[in-house]
Amino acid sequence: MPEAAGPSRSAPMRRILRRFAMLPWTRRALLFEAVFWLGFARLALVAVPFRHLASWFGTVHKPDDPATAASAPPSIRATALAQEVGWAVTRAARYVPFRAVCLPQAIAAKAMLDRRGVASVMHFGVATRPSGPLDAHAWLDAGPVEVTGFPVQPAFVEVAYFL
Repeated sequence: MPEAAGPSRSAPMRRILRRFAMLPWTRRALLFEAVFWLGFARLALVAVPFRHLASWFGTVHKPDDPATAASAPPSIRATALAQEVGWAVTRAARYVPFRAVCLPQAIAAKAMLDRRGVASVMHFGVATRPSGPLDAHAWLDAGPVEVTGFPVQPAFVEVAYFL
């Protein structure tokens, strides 16, 4: 007797692929690039000492440093690019076959924005639990655009940022 027809295991994958196929080619290309940079970031975090990676992020500053990113406001094009990159990285991070949490997302988005000449700031913060270890978080913004890692929980205190 044949098995009862039930929901297919591949149904969610078909739905994802169908939605992907309906995207404009520019967004599909951004998603492919985001997957590449997320993979690169993951490998780099595993294989390269953080002090070497940090030099790639830019110049480190303390949170109370007056040299904050008080530059000219980004153009409309840069703002739109930052929003699109943020969308692509956070969307791609949901589907890659490895953990792509805040730091790989921030690294990937920074690489994508640097490639496009859009200035961004990578922030690092920590939060302490009353009876536990430190929690760390990384987030990236490009001027007023919250690219990745937002919303930042109020418990996180910024300890450094990279310009």
